[in-house]
Amino acid sequence: MKQLSILCMMLLFAASCATQEQATQQSAQPVDVNSLEYPDLNPYQIPDIETFELDNGITFYLVEDDEVPLINLNMIVRAGSFMEPAEKVGLSSIMTNAMRNGGSEAYPEEELNQLLEDRAARIEFGMGRTSGSASLNVLKEDFNELLPVLVDVMTNPLMPQEKIDLAIRQQRSGISRRNDDAQQVGFREFQKLIYGEDSPQARVTELYTLDEITRDDLIEFHSKAYTGENLMIGLVGDFKVEEIRPLLEEAFADIPAGERNELEFDEIDYEFEPSIHFVDKRDVNQSVVLMGHIGGFRDNPDYAALQAMNEVLSGGFSGRLFQNVRSDQGLAYSVFGNYGSSALYRGQFYAGVFTRSEATAEAIEAVRNEMKKLQDEPVSTEELEDTRNSILNSLVFRTDSRSSVLNQRMSNEYLGLPADAFETYIEELREITPEDIQRVAREYMRPEEMKILVVGNGAELGDQLEQFGTVQEVDITIRETLEEEEVIAGDAAAGRDWLDRMATAVISQGDLSGDLIFEADNTVNTPQGEMVMEMRQTINFASEKLISEISAPFGQVTMRLEDGEGRMVMGGNEMPMQPQQKEQVLAELYRNHIYLALNKDDLDVDFMGMEEISGNQYAHIRINDEIALNLYLDPDTNLPMVTTYRQFDPQAGETVTVRIESADWRESSGVMMPYEMIGFSGDTQQSRTVIQSHHIE
Repeated sequence: MKQLSILCMMLLFAASCATQEQATQQSAQPVDVNSLEYPDLNPYQIPDIETFELDNGITFYLVEDDEVPLINLNMIVRAGSFMEPAEKVGLSSIMTNAMRNGGSEAYPEEELNQLLEDRAARIEFGMGRTSGSASLNVLKEDFNELLPVLVDVMTNPLMPQEKIDLAIRQQRSGISRRNDDAQQVGFREFQKLIYGEDSPQARVTELYTLDEITRDDLIEFHSKAYTGENLMIGLVGDFKVEEIRPLLEEAFADIPAGERNELEFDEIDYEFEPSIHFVDKRDVNQSVVLMGHIGGFRDNPDYAALQAMNEVLSGGFSGRLFQNVRSDQGLAYSVFGNYGSSALYRGQFYAGVFTRSEATAEAIEAVRNEMKKLQDEPVSTEELEDTRNSILNSLVFRTDSRSSVLNQRMSNEYLGLPADAFETYIEELREITPEDIQRVAREYMRPEEMKILVVGNGAELGDQLEQFGTVQEVDITIRETLEEEEVIAGDAAAGRDWLDRMATAVISQGDLSGDLIFEADNTVNTPQGEMVMEMRQTINFASEKLISEISAPFGQVTMRLEDGEGRMVMGGNEMPMQPQQKEQVLAELYRNHIYLALNKDDLDVDFMGMEEISGNQYAHIRINDEIALNLYLDPDTNLPMVTTYRQFDPQAGETVTVRIESADWRESSGVMMPYEMIGFSGDTQQSRTVIQSHHIE
């Protein structure tokens, strides 16, 4: 029996091996994917949407969904930043921030947050360019209790001044960092080229517009936005329409009807003229390129053909830009594009590439050539079918849930589009021909009349961009006032004389081609209290190298700026410096009194007269270059005793005057250094640095 069992096992094993070998051989045979047959997909049932309207104008859209015990309420508010006065840009987002974070008299902030946290619920408010939003996401069992909370906070917000101030500080902090990312700079400035810097479609919040915003402005905007005529409310979730309707009527009936806000935009004054624009961003080693012109409206009869054209040109991995510019020619890290068609105003057509600096001009030409090919040659039938299928397959996800169907219905009605706009678009896509794509490419794309914007490193780009016309440099300086501050003229000749005296006093002798090394104790006042750190700093002024080795209570930190690259090491982890950090380190280097002495002949300087500070008379010289620095020199020693400059303070949320008071100057290796420096932000002392020693290696 035992031998028989073993024999059976061997036979079974052999049969198994044979079966696996046969399967392996079969799987190795190429499969014709076109011969595969798939079962028909189950048809998606479009859910019923129940609607009703209150006497005050609020329209409700209800969709039952009992899959999970949740109810999601989302509003579209007929308002937006387009309603803001030009001098108060940013007030609508400040308002919604203060609404949510300030609560109401019945539900103050802390009570509101605790109430929502206890029930795993969420209430949010927002305001975009052409619409606002309000939402309540809650468990079914808590809906009856939290619906009145949403209505009360929305209609009776406290908007306390401290929450307004906090929101403004947060906006200011964001503005201070908005030039860090080259892509964000590119899209922001390209919109200005298309629509105009002062148009509602392109204007951005500035420090000086935040200065103009008051609580009364927020209250006035709120009164125009959250009224019955301006609210569309959609609900999807675990409820019965006949049960929830009375609750909604009771909760929203007392909201005043108000006046309906008109979604009207001025005609865009646009001229099709070629131009080349450049943002010089020296902390990057590649170029962000955007090129294009004004787009069209959503109700254009050629909308479907334009979307197909766009898919052929820039539809992801299968688009011609990706295949030809990125893959075949290797001219881009990323390529993209879109023919924008807005329902409320003309969209924008653009194509873009992220490319290495030396290939910028070549990449621009390659993209433009792909546009011309679409105009000169019709697409093949196969490419059209692939394009059509790609679009239709992606559109499935627009109606893959009850929420998406509801949102689409509400959005169409808000924008004034027909209820069957989506279905019409699909039918038109099915009818598009190769000739249609070539026709709209010729009619709507103007590759020779595009505005081109490049954000890149001017030192690496050289003169590449000049082949596209006269290069217009774009100024992205963050200004504190709308008008340029009037600069009081000084005495340039006297300024040059005083700067020469300072340079002679600072560098009496010695070779500064090596590294300046100094060790110091640095005491910094932080929100958590006083922090004492030991610091060793190495500076090479010729190569602009700066290495700071810091021993702090939280551990060792090394900041290294060398060969144009910034790195930070902390706790054994190394990471690149953020652009803002790198700029701050470079600014510290450029403000150093030794750097100023070494580069005195390249600086624009004025003598502003003698000034008294703390009972002492100093010679005031102003450095007018990008560093914008004021130096107050001791007329006996010619050394800078006080230095001031303007800088954004993220804690204060505003730009402040920084003042450095220097004392106890000592010489070593032929170089003078202040052995005590006290730093002030505004009138508040922030730091005290005491140098232990310095020398040149």
